[in-house]
Amino acid sequence: MYQPREHFQSGQRFGIEFGGAVLSFERVADVLRRQWPIIAACVGASLALVMVYLASAQPMYTANARIMMDTRQAQVLDKESNTSSALIDTGYVDSQVEIINSDDLILSVVRRLKLTEDPEFNGSNPGLLSLILGKVMSPFRSDEPASQERIEHAVVQQVQKNLRTERVLTTYVLSLSYRARTPDTAAKIANAIANAYLVGALEAKYQSTKRATEWLQQRSLELSEQATASDRAVQTFKAENNIVGTSRGLMSEQQLSDLNSQLVQARAATAEAKARLDRIEAISDQDLTQPTVTDALNNSVITRLRAQFLDLQAQYADWSRRYGKTHLATVNLANKMEELRKNIADELRRIGDAYRSDYEIAKSREASLDKSVKELVAQAGHTGQAEVKLRDLESAADTYRNLYNNFLEKLQSATQNQSFPLSEARLISTATKPDRKSSPRTVLALVGGLVGGLCLGLGVAFARELLSDVLRTPGEVEDELGVKCLGVLPDIRSPTKASLSDLSRYVVDHPFSRFAETLRNIKVSIDVARLTREIKVIGIVSSLPKEGKTTVAANFAQLVALTGHRTVLIDGDLHTRSLTRELAPDAKSGLVEALNDPASLGYHVQRSKETGLDFLPSVVASRMVNSADVIGSKAMAELLKMLREHYEYIVIDLAPVMPVADSKAVSLLIDAMVYVIEWGQTTRSALQESVSGSEVLQKKLLGAVLNRANPKMLKRIEAYKGKHHNSYYVEHA
Repeated sequence: MYQPREHFQSGQRFGIEFGGAVLSFERVADVLRRQWPIIAACVGASLALVMVYLASAQPMYTANARIMMDTRQAQVLDKESNTSSALIDTGYVDSQVEIINSDDLILSVVRRLKLTEDPEFNGSNPGLLSLILGKVMSPFRSDEPASQERIEHAVVQQVQKNLRTERVLTTYVLSLSYRARTPDTAAKIANAIANAYLVGALEAKYQSTKRATEWLQQRSLELSEQATASDRAVQTFKAENNIVGTSRGLMSEQQLSDLNSQLVQARAATAEAKARLDRIEAISDQDLTQPTVTDALNNSVITRLRAQFLDLQAQYADWSRRYGKTHLATVNLANKMEELRKNIADELRRIGDAYRSDYEIAKSREASLDKSVKELVAQAGHTGQAEVKLRDLESAADTYRNLYNNFLEKLQSATQNQSFPLSEARLISTATKPDRKSSPRTVLALVGGLVGGLCLGLGVAFARELLSDVLRTPGEVEDELGVKCLGVLPDIRSPTKASLSDLSRYVVDHPFSRFAETLRNIKVSIDVARLTREIKVIGIVSSLPKEGKTTVAANFAQLVALTGHRTVLIDGDLHTRSLTRELAPDAKSGLVEALNDPASLGYHVQRSKETGLDFLPSVVASRMVNSADVIGSKAMAELLKMLREHYEYIVIDLAPVMPVADSKAVSLLIDAMVYVIEWGQTTRSALQESVSGSEVLQKKLLGAVLNRANPKMLKRIEAYKGKHHNSYYVEHA
């Protein structure tokens, strides 16, 4: 027996009912069968858009060049370099990608190739899409002619848009790809950018070495003057004290010689420490981020910090130009740059402190040796003092000479490196003219359009199903009502607006149609139920008007009468009486009169000579206020009792459940009810409200039938039954 489903009260039938159905293969197959035209339309529209795109899109060609970062090239003439330290920081490789994409490098390529005069870049030959966008945006643009700088900037942006530079996996190889309308242009610009990068790397190395060479040259001149002055002082002192070199000397002279050698070394160390200290103090007054600072110190920490500072400085300049210096991101970059400056300054102070400590130690050692020498000189006498003074002058001269020689050697090495024509990058793959276009990719676009259209179609189809509140399949009816769906009746209405009298005898004119066979199935279901209980009074009911219950009741009664059973059809809708107007428009009396005098029933019943069906019309002068009381009265019960004695089937066309209460009032007097649901029109909400409002109606409900199903849609829904499923039906007389 039917019981109200819990989801009726919860109001969440879609989440439970459809949620479970969507997961089943049968539910998906049903949706695909019903909605395949929508899916096909979406796929067709998607493929049409793809075809339009392929027909209008400008073919593009991509040329590729590859550059390798190789530090071993720059170490060919560097005897002090260690081959084991040839690895490059991955951050350095990534930074080279940004250098290749930089505005300055691309601008040099634009000027060298004169791309501002090329129609592909200056906008004189735009594509269809660009032409349309240009027309749309023309009212918002200034009429002033663009400056050369603005034109070059626009071309640079266009080149950067078509340029793609990336690192190849975890290698030290950079892949440089450029897209253009012609193969020649793609290869030419790709090679030009690669060459510009290599030339720029050499130029940067040259400038760095040049600045280091200039400082070394200046310092070498100073040391040369100091060494010459020291030699001159030695010669002057010898002349003034008449000291002539000899191979013989005193014991104290031997001691002085040993101490003097140590003193020479100490003074050399002191002078070198003093030179380092002077240099670090001189650097502290300069811009700490300049290359001269890092090149002079050759400190890995400062070099790394300066590289980070330069990267942030380039990014700061770019962001300042784009977003302004007051933008939060720009301010954050400035703070990071200042922090790097402080870190470099801290590192310089640490180095300075170390140099100052070395200098103080060297001074202390020199002072100690000097004191010992003076003591020996005091012991040796006046002559010894002169010799010590001479050696002091000679040691100073040797110190300056050694320093001068060291700086001169570094100067020569820097000069050689400045003219050394190698960089840390080399071109390993030159861009060649591509032999096929890179975009648009026809196959990929078609596959994408097909998949996209299919996904869109499936989404729309399932959305329609999930959001639909109507019933179209027997399974949905059974899930909703909890009773068996007795069949699906096709829509028998013709475009010519046939009258109800024609529709009411459809089974007579089309006895082998699907409509007639479905009604036979209803009769069989009633006959099976009659084996267990008495069923003679059968009510045909629906939720709302115009759902076709009157046509179903008339044809069902005609069908039963044609089989030879005594059948009576009663027009129980006292409000519209549509069945009476079509089948017996001239009737003067009917149900109401029979209720008043059951003995006169035979005078009110009209019989069809063709089918033998008896029809009890309803004739009232105006709408009855108490129709529910009349149809559910004791007189109605007595009338039905009398009819049970004379007829095997009593079919009553009842009023709709929702508008009026007649069907609920008479439900106690009826043995079974057949619920008519209009296919694709009756909503679940209306069905829920109609059925759940009467417990008696629920108990008397024998089954339901879907009416007025779209024949074409019905074929798609029932495609799984095979192409011969309808071979037994003959729709035409």
